[in-house]
This record gives sequence, C-alpha cells and structure tokens, in this order.
Amino acid sequence: MNIDTLKNDISSCRICVETPQGPPLPHEPRPVAVLSSKARLMIIGQAPGTRVHASGKPFTDPSGDRLRDWMGIEEDAFYNPDILAIAPMGFCFPGLDDKGGDLPPRKECAIRWQSDVLAAMPQVELILLIGMYAQKYHLKKQASKTLTETVRNWRQVFNTENKPKFLPIPHPSWRNNTWIKKNPWFSSDLLPELKKEVARLV
Repeated sequence: MNIDTLKNDISSCRICVETPQGPPLPHEPRPVAVLSSKARLMIIGQAPGTRVHASGKPFTDPSGDRLRDWMGIEEDAFYNPDILAIAPMGFCFPGLDDKGGDLPPRKECAIRWQSDVLAAMPQVELILLIGMYAQKYHLKKQASKTLTETVRNWRQVFNTENKPKFLPIPHPSWRNNTWIKKNPWFSSDLLPELKKEVARLV
C-alpha cells in the first residue's frame, strides 16, 4: 500500500467506535502515528496516553524524555520522519481504568493495521518493541511469559538474520524505576547496544 494512502486511512480510522471488539472507545478517535518511506528505525509501543492524545504528537511526556535518553537521540532527530517511524499497537488513547491508569491498547487496531504498516515500510532495519503488548504480538513464540524474561533475552531476539530486527525494552514510564533498579543489566548491557544501533541508523 502507498504510504500516503496508508497515512490517510489511519488518520480517518474509526473501527474502535464503529466496529469495536468490546466496549467502544469512550471518546472521539485521534490516531497518532508517524509513518515514513525513509526511516530505518521504528518504535512500536503501546498506545498514546492522555498528554499525547491532547497534543497529537507521540511521546510528548516524561516517558518520551526518558526514551530519548535511552536511545541517545535529540528531539530534532526523534521527530524527524526521515529518521524515525512510530506506530503503536493502538493508535488512539484507549481511555482510563477505574484506578486512573491507561487501559490496554485496542485489540482491533493492531489486527487491522500492524501488518499494513510493516509492509509499507520495508526499509526499516530495527524496531524497538516497547512493552509486553508489542513484544507478544510481534515476537510471538520468542516472547516469554513476562516482560522481564523477554527483555532479558534481548540478545537472542536481536541477533537474528531476520529483517527487520527487533529489540525488546520496557516502557520508559517513571513507574518502572523499581524494575530498572532490580534489573541493572538493562542499563549496563542493553542500553549501550541500543544507543549504538540508534547512532548507526540515525
């Protein structure tokens, strides 16, 4: 599919309201994605949060600041579609649960769009899979039962001849501070490799 056609189709998507799997989206859809015919690096995360839903721009929150630090990349490059593509599992903010946390990404969104997105960007060499939803969907049998196990096995996932390559990482939310402290190998082993790959592709 032509990348411009795909962008237009995604921007006007309303399946989570008109043909939802379960309760419909509780607000007007606002798909957030950055597609590119040139970017060799791509991020597939969960779904936009409240701030991104308001701004229409991905990772405009503290987790975005941390993610850019992990990647060793500045905002100018991060938001340059010739450098980086972004296509979360759910393009729209899914709403909040009873405790005020974000609901999971809408299932119908990934089913409808993820294959088309990857097919439209064959030039992508590396995809960062942020969080369990993206990892289980794209890694399939390579994904472990827990995020910790999947990320711990990042070398096995990354060191394949497949294209694109995948690199699983946790969500950069500050809620994961405890996880990062409990898993020092993430900062000492994985992050240097992540920065190295980002520098190569940027």
